[in-house]
Amino acid sequence: METIRNLYRVGRGPSASHTIGPARAAQSFIAQNKGAAAYRVSLYGSLAATGKGHRTDAALEKTFGTRKLTIEWHPEIIQPRHANAMKFEAFDSSGLLMSEWMAYSTGGGAVTDDSGKRETGDIYPHESMNDILDYCSRKGITLWQYVVEIEGNEILDYLGEIWSIMEAAIKRGLATEGVIPGGLNLQRKANSYMRKAQQFRDIFRTRATLYAFALAVSEENACGGVIATAPTCGSCGVLPAVLKYSKQFNRHTNSDIIKALATAGLIGTLVKRNASISGAEVGCQGEIGTACAMASGALTQLYGGTNYQIEYSAEMGIEHHLGLTCDPIAGLVQIPCIERNVFAASRALAHNTFAMLSDGRHMVSFDKVVQTMKQTGKDLPSLYKETAAGGLAFFSADLHVDE
Repeated sequence: METIRNLYRVGRGPSASHTIGPARAAQSFIAQNKGAAAYRVSLYGSLAATGKGHRTDAALEKTFGTRKLTIEWHPEIIQPRHANAMKFEAFDSSGLLMSEWMAYSTGGGAVTDDSGKRETGDIYPHESMNDILDYCSRKGITLWQYVVEIEGNEILDYLGEIWSIMEAAIKRGLATEGVIPGGLNLQRKANSYMRKAQQFRDIFRTRATLYAFALAVSEENACGGVIATAPTCGSCGVLPAVLKYSKQFNRHTNSDIIKALATAGLIGTLVKRNASISGAEVGCQGEIGTACAMASGALTQLYGGTNYQIEYSAEMGIEHHLGLTCDPIAGLVQIPCIERNVFAASRALAHNTFAMLSDGRHMVSFDKVVQTMKQTGKDLPSLYKETAAGGLAFFSADLHVDE
């Protein structure tokens, strides 16, 4: 299993698979074909169906800069390897094809191709939560200590940088008002929610503050701000909101939170390896469900839960999002995406409480629920997997969208 660094990537929203991934693929192709006179990028499947709403063309144009570029859209063509496929072509001054490359944006900004080679090799000796739990039990270590054992102490420094990015996104999101670009004329809410939260007391204040934190990051992402994938751009508000909430109301330190990020990264990487975090592949259960699992497990660790209680909490994060469709209105990471971040963060608090009341034993394991999520994703029709052709996107087809 690969490093958790590949789960936490820093970039601009609104979509890791539609903006960060294509931009990284383009950079690689340009580096291999510097002498080309012109380039063409053909986008397929989900990448084409919601690419304009996700600003894929803008990401590619920015990456290619002043180079001559043609972008073609083929939403009706689904490549067999992955729904987020893109073909890069380079041409000489006579218009003759010099080179071509089929690449796939597989979620969270990751890119692969037909060779099947991943960006980095495996460093973890285990590929299931059950095996990791058994190993940690024998060694007498926690899940975050397992991450450090494999990745070295430097992973904590990297996670410290990720936490700084997350906190900065919250701060910017809370301070900014106005309309989110894209044509839906959706107002940013984080600022007003935080001001209202400060007027409440007790649980109403804490819960409204959690909402404001999740809104802040999700709205920053929707506006193209700098965020950290956790595990994707579309689900980037869940984990930061829960961690910031815990820091503010439970006095957890940055050191505590960095360790929780290590455990959350392990949870997300297990899902990425054994199922998918791509909305185009398995629906929103792979994005919001995984984000909720990561946040639930991280929070349970912060509350002093055992490895088994952490596993139970993370399992609930996936289980109670099974079958969640990816149906963005107008192909934008706004409705229902932003609110889903808020309520996934809220669910993470409930999962933590439920798991902490238990001894960690339960019927459905994390590994089994991940397998179930993968199969459920395969069974979902394509119109529910980031194509903006079904679900809320379909029934809101008559909604006015400014061009």
